[in-house]
Amino acid sequence: MKRIDLNCDMGEDPRTIADGTQEALMTSVTSVNIACGGHAGDEQTMETTIRQAMRHGLAVGAHPGYPDRANFGRLELDMSPEAIAETVYQQVAFFAKIAAGCGAPVAHVKAHGALYNQAVKNAAICRAIAEGVARWRKDVVLVGLAGSAMLDCFREAGFPAAAEAFADRAYESDGTLRSRKLEGALIRDPEAAAAQALRIVERGAAQTICIHGDTPGAAAIAAKVAGTLRAAGITLAGL
Repeated sequence: MKRIDLNCDMGEDPRTIADGTQEALMTSVTSVNIACGGHAGDEQTMETTIRQAMRHGLAVGAHPGYPDRANFGRLELDMSPEAIAETVYQQVAFFAKIAAGCGAPVAHVKAHGALYNQAVKNAAICRAIAEGVARWRKDVVLVGLAGSAMLDCFREAGFPAAAEAFADRAYESDGTLRSRKLEGALIRDPEAAAAQALRIVERGAAQTICIHGDTPGAAAIAAKVAGTLRAAGITLAGL
């Protein structure tokens, strides 16, 4: 039987925590990547999101990004590999301390936004992410883009790696994600997102599929994706 993890980036907007949107998403996914202070998030949002995830039995992961809250970590920054490693370490270690206080193990780490996208093609940045996490621990899964050199980079650094694909993002012909600056980068139709997720699983192209928590209508998209996969006989389970 085929199985897949559904992951979602969370803890990024206090408004979605307050209005129940975030927890509604948690009823459909199997793991969460929680912003840990770089592009978004603070101690309160981290703890609240971790405790919500625990109530739903979800795998908990850290979601470090460029320290650029003004641009939500979606602009490329000119940071040295050493500086990237240090900010990743600081973010993940701080998140892990909060998770430990909640009694939640940290299962995985997934970089956010521009940091993730740059690491797809830039080996130095990819190695810096791995180095930052390694300063904390090496027995966690690092998540990277399916079909990219990220996965080999993470494995060479001594980490288990999980290949990730996206239900709610359009792809370019080379397998990279279409820039959010371009028309059609986001897939907002739940049916279209579910169909893409099903194709991903049927091809065996990934171990985890992402649904972005800040995509408009994310809760409806996640519910449709989860329902479609289960209807096809696919088991949903955390990494």
